[in-house]
Amino acid sequence: MSKLNDLIAEFCPNGVECKQLGEIAEIRRGGSFQKKDYVSSGFPCIHYGQIYTSYGLFATKTLNFISNVKAINQRKAVPNDIIMAITSENIEDVCKCVAWLGESEIAVSGHTAIIHHSINAKYLTYYFHSSMFYIQKLKLAHGTKVIEVSPSSLNKIKIPVPPLEVQYEIVRILDSFTELTAELTAELVARKQQYECYRDLLMFDVGSSVELKKLGEVATYGKERIDASNVDFNSYVGVDNLLPDKQGKTISSYVPNEGRLVHFMAGDILIGNIRPYLKKIWFAEYEGGTNGDVLVIRVTADSLSPKFLYYCLSSDKFFHYAVQFSKGAKMPRGDKSATMDFLIPIPSLEEQERIIKILDRFDSLCNDLSEGLPAEIKARQQQYEFYRDKLLSFDKDWR
Repeated sequence: MSKLNDLIAEFCPNGVECKQLGEIAEIRRGGSFQKKDYVSSGFPCIHYGQIYTSYGLFATKTLNFISNVKAINQRKAVPNDIIMAITSENIEDVCKCVAWLGESEIAVSGHTAIIHHSINAKYLTYYFHSSMFYIQKLKLAHGTKVIEVSPSSLNKIKIPVPPLEVQYEIVRILDSFTELTAELTAELVARKQQYECYRDLLMFDVGSSVELKKLGEVATYGKERIDASNVDFNSYVGVDNLLPDKQGKTISSYVPNEGRLVHFMAGDILIGNIRPYLKKIWFAEYEGGTNGDVLVIRVTADSLSPKFLYYCLSSDKFFHYAVQFSKGAKMPRGDKSATMDFLIPIPSLEEQERIIKILDRFDSLCNDLSEGLPAEIKARQQQYEFYRDKLLSFDKDWR
């Protein structure tokens, strides 16, 4: 960090000036196109929903396009502009943003603020993801079900604005952190793909000597109901908070307090039963309740380990099978009858346990935050966030 210290001493020996965002930027709302307006090629565009799910801090290419005719009357961002999503279902995500670093202008959807500014785009983007900005946006956000920050209120945000030489050096340091995390994440993705391939081979490439049985012959799906008032916040599983594979579940933001829920027990397997969630599957470790969008599978045969079945139903083979038989137009659902016809290999219990141990180890390496790549990625992310906030606050104590 010695170079940064030297630059600060040279260019801002008396401290760094803070300015309101409105002094260094022009802020306006995005346009009006929707996802239904996407075409295979045409005018590049960014939809606000993609800022939460599909883009990182910076982008040089868009994922989608709208027609050139549709683009004529749209609001547009030019290179170095920042596109900020100004509505969200939670306070953490509202104001998430992406810096557009491509070479041409792009169309921007509604529910966004387009920030056209006069400083380093990466520097400003890093600041918009800092804890200092988070504290300020808390005062500007309003709403309950939908959280919003108005573009005009963003003008009041205070930002330290050092000379460009200092901005560039801070960006260089933070880029080194994010690039390392990106490399580790790419390695983890490759390892997960390797694990999934190996899992499917272990589960289904079992030879002709292993008996195959329909799922309905060795398990049943949950029909037992439980009163919602008997299910607490931690033991409710909705399809929206069900995570893929063995990562488990997040805490649900909504827990019904009346009506009837589907009862599940420890050892049951919970599968999302709506098309977007068909790959979400969880091995229950405790008792609770879920909604009708989640299929509860319970092993009934002594010859089948629930954990072995969990790995079978985690496979790409089962996922593609479920998609093939899903029904419905607007929101396709998995077909329960077809699901129960899926063929499950039934090797000996000893062989099942051998396979479970192998896959448990693989799964931990790919998903366990306490070891392996996930642990290293988590540590690097925490390190990056620490230095990001220290650098952008110009705190003298850490240097």
